[in-house]
Order: sequence, then structure tokens, then C-alpha cells
Amino acid sequence: MKTMIVKDAQFIISAVSEKQYPEGSLPEIAMAGRSNVGKSSFINRMTNRKKLAKTSSKPGRTQTLNYYLINNRFYFVDVPGYGYAAVSKKERRSWGKMIENYLLGRKQLKGVVLLLDIRHEPTGDDCLMYQFLKHCRIPVVVIATKADKISKGKHAKHVKIIREKLQADPEDMVIPFSAETGIGKDEAWKAIENLLD
Repeated sequence: MKTMIVKDAQFIISAVSEKQYPEGSLPEIAMAGRSNVGKSSFINRMTNRKKLAKTSSKPGRTQTLNYYLINNRFYFVDVPGYGYAAVSKKERRSWGKMIENYLLGRKQLKGVVLLLDIRHEPTGDDCLMYQFLKHCRIPVVVIATKADKISKGKHAKHVKIIREKLQADPEDMVIPFSAETGIGKDEAWKAIENLLD
């Protein structure tokens, strides 16, 4: 199976409520993960666009649902990162509600790409998010980012640790990925195309 060729990728809208979501029935794939896990870098590498999604050295910058239209066929939706942002509890709660409403209420949502840092054990928040998605029967693909930061020979060991900590279902993929080198890009596209089918 050939990997997806991205001919067109554009930022559409930053939405904070349902009435701002794009209209129509195009499928959506959401990106979830900790604030500093590299969601923007993942989107940029997957679309071959250096600056499509704004990256920031300051975690917690994404405070809205950011919609990116890919090949006029489907959307990537970047949701606010969890577990790190230096913002008030009240603000975090309102994001949490926004994310939950989106994940539970959006008919166009086909699945979630959950991004974790391959170098570290999944956090409590990562495990909660994974269990929440499983409980709600939302298909999930786990992307283990920053894979270039450890030697290739250690990828399998770190993937095993991630699977054990998440108590991942055998059918759920955990894909080592690097926005720097492109490791895992083809596998990630295949997994996303499966979600879209």
C-alpha cells in the first residue's frame, strides 16, 4: 500500500465551540497528547509543511481545536495538550470540557492519534486518555514521538514499556516516530488511512 501523498494542506479554523466546527461530513482525525509531546511537529512532518502547525517551545500554547484540511479529503484536528500548561485549574477544566464534548459528540471523528514521548513511561494523564478513548469505543493509534532521541535498537523495549503501562489492546498500534528524521511516517499514514476507511 502506497503512503499518502499530501498535495494540499491548509489551516482552516481555531474552534472553541461546536458552532465554529467546519460544516460538512468530511472525516476528522484528532491529535491528543501532553502539551510538549510534539503534536504540531507531527502534523508538519506528516504533511511535509514546515510551518503548517505552529510549534512552540512553551508548552500549552494550543488552547483551541485547530482544524487542518488535508487534500480536501479529511481534517487533522489538534486538541489542547494536557498535563503541563501553566494555566489556571479553571482554564484547564474548560479545555477538558471542550475536548470531552468534541470527542464524545463529533460524528465526523474517525479516530484519535495519541502522541506519547517514547523516552518516558506514559504519564497518568496519558493512561487516562487512552482508557477514556477505549471506554468510549473511539479508535486510537499510539504514536511514540522523539524516536530519534534513542537508538533504534531500543525502540522495541520502549514500545513494550508503553504498551504495558497503557494496558494497550493487542490490536492497537504503537508506532515509533520522529518529526526530525521521518521514522515511522509511512506506518503512521497507513494507520491513519485505516481509521479513515
